[in-house]
Amino acid sequence: MAEVQVTDAEAYKAYVPGATAAVAKYGGKYLARGGRVEQLEGPPPAGRIAIVAFPSFDQAKAFYKSPEYQAVAPIRRRASQARFWLVEGLPR
Repeated sequence: MAEVQVTDAEAYKAYVPGATAAVAKYGGKYLARGGRVEQLEGPPPAGRIAIVAFPSFDQAKAFYKSPEYQAVAPIRRRASQARFWLVEGLPR
């Protein structure tokens, strides 16, 4: 799960294709990505919300640490401020 406040939209565009390809390569599937958010309680998110489901917690970590994702992560870091979390899901 990620909260991303894009600070340079033009530069951020270069990040999206590489991140999307890395998510797919490691078995991830976007469940939510930058759509409408409605605050119900507490402070609102600082920016976009993305939720990605992976086959396992370990697969999600493998994606994040992968050479493919780490190659594009610096682009995101320069073009945004973000917070990322791994949250273990329910057994299938």
